[in-house]
Amino acid sequence: MDRWPLTLRGTGALALGVVCFILAHEFVVPELIYVSVLLLVVVAASVVTLSVIRRSESVHRSFVPDVATVGQEVSVRAQVQIRSPLPVAQGRWREALPPGMTGEVAGTFPATASGVRLGARAIDLLYPLTPTQRGIHPVGPLTVVSTDPFGFARRRSTVGDVSLLTVAPQVVELGALTDLPGEAGGSMHSTTNQLGQGADNLIPRHYVPGDSMRRIHWRASAHRDELMVRQEEQETTPEAVVVLDRGSTRWADEALRAPGQDPGFEIAVTACVSVAARLVREGYRVTVIDLDGVELAEPIEGADASGVDRLVTAFASLTAQRRVGDVIPLVRLFAGVQTGPLVLITGRFDEMDADALAALPHHSSLPVLLTTAPIHDAADRAEATGWRVAPIPPGTDLAAVWIASVDRGGRRVAH
Repeated sequence: MDRWPLTLRGTGALALGVVCFILAHEFVVPELIYVSVLLLVVVAASVVTLSVIRRSESVHRSFVPDVATVGQEVSVRAQVQIRSPLPVAQGRWREALPPGMTGEVAGTFPATASGVRLGARAIDLLYPLTPTQRGIHPVGPLTVVSTDPFGFARRRSTVGDVSLLTVAPQVVELGALTDLPGEAGGSMHSTTNQLGQGADNLIPRHYVPGDSMRRIHWRASAHRDELMVRQEEQETTPEAVVVLDRGSTRWADEALRAPGQDPGFEIAVTACVSVAARLVREGYRVTVIDLDGVELAEPIEGADASGVDRLVTAFASLTAQRRVGDVIPLVRLFAGVQTGPLVLITGRFDEMDADALAALPHHSSLPVLLTTAPIHDAADRAEATGWRVAPIPPGTDLAAVWIASVDRGGRRVAH
């Protein structure tokens, strides 16, 4: 029926015209001939006006917000510019949506007056969308079914092209790190813990010629029986590292094809950006890397909310990588290096991985291991070496897992 050019009213008029023509000859009623011809001519004229007389149309879409996150409602405004030499009756419109998008994307297209007098007319179509999958999704094209002024004929037209909507991973609000005071915690913790400590924050060193006498630390000098001077402690920004293992051997094949296809990889991506956002708010300078040490985004300075936004947007199109998930490069990367929190997020995790990672917890103030698919007793073996381990299968409450993972005892979450 989509290819049939007549509306229900037009089909009825056509049928009535044919019936009148037949009855006029059957019962010899000349008046029915006039009625039949009139109906058929009007129907034919309606089809011709829609088919021959062309109109120009274009569409411009805008999204609020322009970068969405999974599960966040997006307001779409489709502004249709239309110019037609004839008025167009009320019709219907519908947007084409890809998988991973839901919404009320159909409605009534308003009637338009003749463009000869009014020029191009803008029609605003407003509707909500809710993305259910991460990725860069095409919205459109817009399809408009319009009719002639009599409502006898209809024409289906595709207006404009598609618009791309970026859907980033959801950022889950995770709890604060309350168990890492001083230098073990972020700069937020360090600042709070040092307030009011006065001279105790100063490090005495040996006096050298040229030092001001006003900087002499008399208490330390008396204790050591030699001149000591005050030297302010050089504060550095504490660092944290978040590792997202993208090796294809850790995930389902769908994780390689497109964003949003593998539920396990999706919760890992969500955990990655959520943990990074939490650590940035704690005041850490956060580096997000792959298992082989390659940076997945620019390092984010502590309290840099815009840096978190850039990370989340960059992860909209992130997929797994076709390679073996080998943990040895990560172990070598931290050999002889100390860091703050080290959060490793991976998929399939077995006993060999746990043994290979045994040395890493000693290089971190907070070693956390999140795995979507621990195998056999791999989680227990990793926990025995110092990791704070938690499984995060699809559907996990990440906020609860995080709290249980970072508390002082590093208790496991029960599932």
